[in-house]
Amino acid sequence: MKIISGGLTGVDRAALDVAIKLNIEHGGWCPKGRIAEKGGIIPLHYQLEETKSSNYEVRTKLNIEDADGTLIIVPDVEEALTDGTALTLDYAKKIAKPHLVVDARDKTISSEHILEWLQENVIVILNVAGPRESKSPGIYERTCELLDFTFNKISNTCES
Repeated sequence: MKIISGGLTGVDRAALDVAIKLNIEHGGWCPKGRIAEKGGIIPLHYQLEETKSSNYEVRTKLNIEDADGTLIIVPDVEEALTDGTALTLDYAKKIAKPHLVVDARDKTISSEHILEWLQENVIVILNVAGPRESKSPGIYERTCELLDFTFNKISNTCES
């Protein structure tokens, strides 16, 4: 499996950090200049390719197109998606790519949904997306916990 993401704070960065921690191949597209929110720069240890544009929408679409499916992690599935998270879901639907929206609050239930969805859709390259930390404080930590829990189940299953 390979995990790709856009590299911004929050869900994107959590997905890349978990991939690095668990020795899962990672990558994806990021904006030209590796720009992050509030004038920050996406660190070089994330193996991301820069697009020709500084527009976040460009990298969002490229990551969806390059992946076998997109996992969208949100703080609450009952809340409406906004900004780039809404764009991600809309574009995945538009180009008919597998996608799954899960709640970061319940790692046991969400993990089971993710594992079933990965298997049903034969996901090899997984795009992970969701809100930035500034839009959803705490989403980075909850995403790390969810993905670490989920991907450790995969590696434990493989070792059996």
